[in-house]
Amino acid sequence: MAEQRKAARIIAVANQKGGVGKTTTAINLGAALARRDRRVLLVDLDPQGNASTGLGIPPEDRNVTSFEFLLGEASPQDAVHETATPNLLLIPATSDLSGADLELGDRQGRTTLLRGALRQPLMGELALDYILIDCPPSLNVLTINALVAAQSVLVPLQSEFFALEGLSQLMLTIREVRQTANPSLRIEGVALTMVDRRTSLAQMVEADARENLGDLVFQTVIPRNVRLSEAPSHAQSVLDYDPSSSGAAAYRALAAELMSRES
Repeated sequence: MAEQRKAARIIAVANQKGGVGKTTTAINLGAALARRDRRVLLVDLDPQGNASTGLGIPPEDRNVTSFEFLLGEASPQDAVHETATPNLLLIPATSDLSGADLELGDRQGRTTLLRGALRQPLMGELALDYILIDCPPSLNVLTINALVAAQSVLVPLQSEFFALEGLSQLMLTIREVRQTANPSLRIEGVALTMVDRRTSLAQMVEADARENLGDLVFQTVIPRNVRLSEAPSHAQSVLDYDPSSSGAAAYRALAAELMSRES
C-alpha cells in the first residue's frame, strides 16, 4: 500500500505594518524551500499583487486570481500558475481583492472561505509540501481568512525603533482567532528583516526582540541587501537573480531553519 502523503504545511506570512519585507520573505522563502526539493504554493492575498509581479506573472495574465479561488469560483488547477522557479507555484492577486471587505460583507462563513478552498480534495492533486500565504499589510478580512486557514504565522519584523510595539495588535488578533476559529494556530517564528548589524540600532532591536520573544525569533536574520531590492524588478527571486548574494544566503538559511522546526 502506498504511503499517504503528509498534508501541506500552511503558513501565513503576516504583519499589519507595511514595508517590513513581508512579500520579499514570502517570495524568497518559497523559492528557497522549492530549491530544497519541496513543492510550494504561494497564495498572493495582497491587493497590491507584488508577489505576483515579483514572480513574473504580469497583470494581463491574472485572469483567475486568489479572489475567485477564495470565493470557490475557480478550482486550484484554474488558479495556479507555474513560475520560473521549479517547484514554486503561485495563485496571483489583483486589485480586485481591495474590495473584499465590502463584497464579502455579512456573508456567512466569510472568514473561513480560504480554509475551505485550501482543503478541498482537488488541492491534493498539486502534491504540495508548503503553502505560504502573503497577507495584505492590514488586519482585514483577507488576513483573518489567512489566519483561520493556516497552521502557523511567520512574522517578518523590520529592524527599526518601536518594531516590537507594532506586533501587539497582530498578537491580539492571533489570540482572537485561536479562541474563535483556529485553536491550533501558532507562531511559526519572527524573522528579523532589513538588518544592518553595523548599526547600534539594529543590534539593539535584535537584542530586544530576542529578550522579549525568546526562541520565537529565528536565528537567521535577513540583511539589508541591494540585491533583495533589485530582484523583483527582474521578476525573479533573489535566489535566481543573484544566488551568491547575502540576501540569497539568508533565505536559504531561513528555509533550512524552518524545515528543522518540523515536528
